[in-house]
Amino acid sequence: MKVREAIYTRRTIRKFRQEPISEDILRELVEAARYAPSASNLQPLKYKLVGAVDAARVFAHVHWARAIAPAGDPKPGEEPTAYILIFADTNIRATGYEMDVGIAAQNITLAALEMGIGSCMMGAIDRAELKAEFSIPAHLELSLVMALGYPAQKPVAVEMASQDAYRYWLTPDGILHVPKRPLDEIIIGD
Repeated sequence: MKVREAIYTRRTIRKFRQEPISEDILRELVEAARYAPSASNLQPLKYKLVGAVDAARVFAHVHWARAIAPAGDPKPGEEPTAYILIFADTNIRATGYEMDVGIAAQNITLAALEMGIGSCMMGAIDRAELKAEFSIPAHLELSLVMALGYPAQKPVAVEMASQDAYRYWLTPDGILHVPKRPLDEIIIGD
């Protein structure tokens, strides 16, 4: 898969087949994140791998597809089979690590897609509860949760009809449509 093909076809996945993802694959995904650029090359990010055995412990603390809730929530038997929790080590960098998190998460997403794994970057999470659930030290700031699994849906990108039509939606047959602003609308001209 070429990079542009991955970028254009990647969609957020919220329904997964119940096939576990091996720890080796999760480690490969973090390896892709490890090679992401980092401000001042400080590399403050740390990762918690959560496989199928403990996935329900994370699922209880994340919030899904609020624009189409509860229809967009994974139903029983559609939950992610793995997660990668992305932390910033505030002993290395106290602030300003948000860009590092975004770039690392995108590397994970694209590497996962190449392996046939779907992902959902989640910022609507119960941070304190998740840290407590896994006994995470105070100096590790939970930034983002990556939900992972083999896709049980195939969302599609569509052209945004108007300025206010940015919300994604499900059709009666369950296809998730994700509107994208037109290219000419996002490029600033003279």
